[in-house]
Amino acid sequence: MLRILSVALLSGTLALAAGAQQPKAFSAGDAKAGQALAGKDCVACHVRKFGDEHAIYTRSERKVRTPEQLLAQVERCNAELSTNYFPEEEMHVAAYLNSRYYKFKP
Repeated sequence: MLRILSVALLSGTLALAAGAQQPKAFSAGDAKAGQALAGKDCVACHVRKFGDEHAIYTRSERKVRTPEQLLAQVERCNAELSTNYFPEEEMHVAAYLNSRYYKFKP
């Protein structure tokens, strides 16, 4: 009984940390952790390539149209920049970008 209660509490804690409204593709992501990673590694590249850190997300011809495409793009950027993020860190970044720019629903 205690084990079941512990698992239930842990699951609830993880759900709160992940954000209740994130799409399944990155529902385990922590947007706050993702914001820190994006600020550290993504902004400089976006400014260099697009002249503005926000332009890539707000342009009308953006390529990312689904949660899965967003996660795939974060994975590509991770490889291109050699940031060596773990998969859970990629989810954090995707969760942040979704909460800030994309607003994909679950």
